[in-house]
Amino acid sequence: MKIKLLLSSVFIRKITLCTFLLASALSSFSQDQKPIKFTLLLNKTAQQIHNIGGSGCWYTEEIGKQWPLAEKQHIAELLFSRGFEKDGRPKGIGLSAWRFNIGGGTAEQGDSSGIADPSRRVECFLSPDGTYDWSKQQGYTWMLRQAKNYGVKDLIAFVNSPPVQFNKNGRGYKSQKDGSTNLRPDKYDAYANFLTEVIKHYDKEGLRFNYISPINEPQWDWLKQSNQEGSPWTNEEMYQTIKSLNISLQKQKLSTKILTTEAGQLDFLYADKGRTSRQIDSFWNPKSPLYIGGFSNSTKFVEGHGYFTENGDSTLINTRRSLRDTLKKYNGLEYWQSEYSMLGNGYKDKIEGKPSEMDHALFLAKVINHDFTVGDASAWHFWNAYEPGNPLNPRYFLIALNPQRASKPENKYTITKNLWALGHYSLFIRPGMVRIETQRSDSLNDMEVAQQVMVSAFKDPNGKSLVINVINYTSETKKTDFVLKGLLKGQALKLKKHYITSEKQDDNIRPYPIGDTALPPRSISTFIFSAL
Repeated sequence: MKIKLLLSSVFIRKITLCTFLLASALSSFSQDQKPIKFTLLLNKTAQQIHNIGGSGCWYTEEIGKQWPLAEKQHIAELLFSRGFEKDGRPKGIGLSAWRFNIGGGTAEQGDSSGIADPSRRVECFLSPDGTYDWSKQQGYTWMLRQAKNYGVKDLIAFVNSPPVQFNKNGRGYKSQKDGSTNLRPDKYDAYANFLTEVIKHYDKEGLRFNYISPINEPQWDWLKQSNQEGSPWTNEEMYQTIKSLNISLQKQKLSTKILTTEAGQLDFLYADKGRTSRQIDSFWNPKSPLYIGGFSNSTKFVEGHGYFTENGDSTLINTRRSLRDTLKKYNGLEYWQSEYSMLGNGYKDKIEGKPSEMDHALFLAKVINHDFTVGDASAWHFWNAYEPGNPLNPRYFLIALNPQRASKPENKYTITKNLWALGHYSLFIRPGMVRIETQRSDSLNDMEVAQQVMVSAFKDPNGKSLVINVINYTSETKKTDFVLKGLLKGQALKLKKHYITSEKQDDNIRPYPIGDTALPPRSISTFIFSAL
């Protein structure tokens, strides 16, 4: 018995020693790993960026109209400021676009609107008697003015439902599942004129809308259980709406451009998925009876929402690749990812157990990266900047509103890692910057990259700065190195700033030493090169 115990003890010590040696070897390998060398091809450019933004729907009215000045000013600062604290940390994420919801009048209907949550009912500027009341949507307007004051480039108006008095059922959502719009057939021009009047009013207020989006996610039925304003539309009904709006804007000599599609999923833009699909071909093929390319106020921007097209790397990549390849068949069309939050379950992304706050932020960055590098998106917009919810499970928002904020005013909101994840792009990739192609030394394919280290790079058109965003999706530190190729004669760029967001509580676009280009585990990094 003693011999057996002695042998067991020796065996255990050997196993322990082997485990220690293996761990030491792995640690040494991690320390001695070759850096991933990224070659930045400065003379090989892709798309130019118009803006990176977010939406302020529903809860903006409460914040802008009812919150104390200090708290709501801080929310605006977090979203729009491009300033930095003395320690080098950013005050906000510098959004360059802000989406403003023009309401359909469900707030005035109260409980009879059928929308259970009062926060999701929205006022309408147009009264049933035909007069306009510009005192409506005060909270929304307050935040819109903050965006303007902070220098946000593009103010964008969007609509979920036409005014309820123009709708077939007098409600802000559909009653029947028939796929057609809730707008009455005789109210297309009235709806267009309503939107034009709203644009004219805000022009006079010094709040010019660069773009107007009159239709939202036309593929969905928007029945009562949706619990918000909304309406389906067929492609033919969309065309009639865009045509009427274009005529109305022309008559008033307004230059606001129309955003047409706002597809509920990206594949509705290019694939045949029943009604209200193949929208690119329907609206931008010159041979189509629904061609809008000749309208004075139309754009070549094709807007789609990234929901439900990111569950698994194959879907994430192939959907955006198919969209990019389809757009290339039509001269000059550009992809705008105009609405996204983690509505589906893609964010779980092979994670065992409950995803952490940083896991959410990393997945958000991963989607943004692929929209830019695979889909060639020239604009990217998050859905609701703030909503009530758990800040540790921030699927739907950048800033978590305390569900008990009225009873606990000292803790109205919590900033999440999602805010800073988006900020790595919105704060540093400014309108007019151009994405450049990159090469990598590890020779990973697209599917492998999506689980390893992802990179996107953008340069200032004048050649004075270069922004590189790197996502380390792995659980180990990764070394990296950058090689700039294609510099013009006499041109010199040097790494001047380095910021990191990681799972550490204080790592929220935190300045890091520029001499350290290592990527912490599960982190997002931004490297900024500037002219000497």
